[in-house]
Amino acid sequence: MTARLNHPYVKVMEEERELTVYIVYDASRSGHFGTTDSFKAELAAEIGAVLGFSAIRNNDKVGLLIFSEEVERFIPPKKGSSHVLRVVRELLYHEPEGKGTNIDEALSYLLRVANRRSVVFLISDFLDSQVSQTMQVANQKHDLIGIQVYDPGEKNLPDVGLVKIHDAETDETFWLDTTSDKARTDYSRRFNQRMEEFQKDCLRKKLDIIPIESGGDFVEPLMRYFRLREKRF
Repeated sequence: MTARLNHPYVKVMEEERELTVYIVYDASRSGHFGTTDSFKAELAAEIGAVLGFSAIRNNDKVGLLIFSEEVERFIPPKKGSSHVLRVVRELLYHEPEGKGTNIDEALSYLLRVANRRSVVFLISDFLDSQVSQTMQVANQKHDLIGIQVYDPGEKNLPDVGLVKIHDAETDETFWLDTTSDKARTDYSRRFNQRMEEFQKDCLRKKLDIIPIESGGDFVEPLMRYFRLREKRF
């Protein structure tokens, strides 16, 4: 009952469904590797672009953070087609200044600037990564989803003779005889072991991770994840 209107009224609160989506893109040099028709970095950028267009189609805000060992570019979240085109241009044409990777630095920056709970897609190859305290904090404050991009040649090294392996992030170089079954097996075993350990660490610490292999269809793994996600919530 109100004194002014002298009759009861009901105020209908409409649930706010607008989301804020951040694309956090690892632009480090380790992404410049590929045994298919594209580098890992190119696939990662394409995935980010698709996620950006999808968010805009859902009338969500989209922001972008590009990082290497430090934050290189940040675009605050906004709506609109012209904004998402700017995000896509940055993803596709950004020239990284750094070589290394510092995921914690990127997420610490995001935690400072993103006050509202958001969906955060962290796109990286996660080489030699562990689920750090910063990642766990970001996953508590936001809805953090990792997208792990890898190349099939990393899981199963092909026989291409004597090759020079260059770590683009550390500048270390070594020769590997890929004609040797043992050398290829050892290399692939180490890579697969690191990847499996990281994914198990994500599972233990309740961080969603989507592995996507370059050279194949990346839409289906994303759709499969979102279908499973719908059943959880």
